[in-house]
Amino acid sequence: MTVDILKEEEKAIDIPAPLIRDARAIYTLWLRDVIRLWRDKVRLVGSLIQPLLFLFILGGGLRGRLPNGLAGTSNYQQFIFPGILVMSILFTASFAGIAVVWDREVGFLKEVLVAPVSRTAVVFGKVLGGSTNSLLQALLLFGLFPYFKIHMTLLLFFESVLTMFAIGLAQTAMGIALSARMSSSQGFMVLLNFIILPLYFLSGAMFPLKGLPGWLSIAVRVDPVTYGVDLLRGILLGAHHFAFSVDMLALGSFGAGMVVLAAKLFNMESPGL
Repeated sequence: MTVDILKEEEKAIDIPAPLIRDARAIYTLWLRDVIRLWRDKVRLVGSLIQPLLFLFILGGGLRGRLPNGLAGTSNYQQFIFPGILVMSILFTASFAGIAVVWDREVGFLKEVLVAPVSRTAVVFGKVLGGSTNSLLQALLLFGLFPYFKIHMTLLLFFESVLTMFAIGLAQTAMGIALSARMSSSQGFMVLLNFIILPLYFLSGAMFPLKGLPGWLSIAVRVDPVTYGVDLLRGILLGAHHFAFSVDMLALGSFGAGMVVLAAKLFNMESPGL
């Protein structure tokens, strides 16, 4: 009798608790997204083309046509460098939402949603995977900082990495929230471009925020990406429009809100969708 009780206790110990199952699900989904990026070399390299075009062709073309000392920076290319990093993050993070729609089309998402893990864990895994991928691709561009004469210290590097990760997390969560009710990857890409492009161009990534028309100034302040760009520019160049506390509060609130919204929408979704 005692032996049977011990065996039953051992079996009970072998069964992972719900928290452990959720943690394993988060890790598995995160690892899957990172491996998919690593194996897709065309996507890894191709996603750098658009930011480099903006940085060197647009930035180089306007460098001698705009006054130096723009918003406290030495030239226009240096000014837009933090904004181009955010561009890379935004468009890379959006792939997480597209991947969710693709997974729904091929049936993989249905298998994940009927697994014995919470849907909140599924959202966390996808958000962490997408934000990690966006950070990795942004770091490839980040390596150009010596060219723009940016003095880098270990503290500034860690602050920049944390800021870029926070921007990627917020954007990934927004993409996943939008994908919760989308069944067509083509339709989702149209919707995403309709949202991403205004968010980016209103963020002040390409122009200083001082002296704007009234309506544009209001739109810029409503845009949550504005505060991510301003925070990163303040860290790298010491040129910021808002206080650091305002930037961090706005970016953190937006990211947390998007994660909560994505988790809520996925908990409402039917596995058969």
